[in-house]
Amino acid sequence: MENDDRDAESLVRGLQRHGHEVDRVATGITALHAYDSADLVLLDLELPDLDGLEVCRQIRSAGTTAVIAVTARGTELDRVLGLQAGADDYLVKPYGFRELMARMDAVMRRVHAQTDTPAIITHGPLCIDAAARQVTLDGRRIDVTRKEFDLLYLLASQPDTVIPRKRIMQAVWGDVWSRRTIDTHISSLRNKLGHSDWILTVRGVGFQLGGI
Repeated sequence: MENDDRDAESLVRGLQRHGHEVDRVATGITALHAYDSADLVLLDLELPDLDGLEVCRQIRSAGTTAVIAVTARGTELDRVLGLQAGADDYLVKPYGFRELMARMDAVMRRVHAQTDTPAIITHGPLCIDAAARQVTLDGRRIDVTRKEFDLLYLLASQPDTVIPRKRIMQAVWGDVWSRRTIDTHISSLRNKLGHSDWILTVRGVGFQLGGI
């Protein structure tokens, strides 16, 4: 969804020429009623009725539909807020159509890659269900955000491997991130799991799933 009619029409035509089925809506409320039939949502954060970040949060909390935030807000804080709201990527206007297509392809590759890993991963008392996007510890459900889930699932899918910080950031956040982003999410996950040893820091390299 794009809030400028002329830009929206041009974008729709370009996407259609590349073989995409496109459904354009003009408001956040309409988007929340229509997104569940889409594989990917291009979400303009400047909407006439709702805060775009809130629309992003609601889409993310309800499922796994991919979201790319498209906005004129280009500061680091804006990017962090957009990614924390659940966007899979963040694109600042003005942008080139080829860049948009590349980012769409990258996001969908990450989505498809996640479906190729085991549906349920168990690590001692920790259970991660990819289909339900749920985390349980000793049978108790742990409430996590989308990015926290993606981060934990990535670590759990390779429990004997130290995953470099850069690879984590590319897999979970794409190429828009700051060092503080991953540290904040690691800290939050450790708190929710109740012990820092669930995620081990390998200084100068990255992170690894641990256990207690």
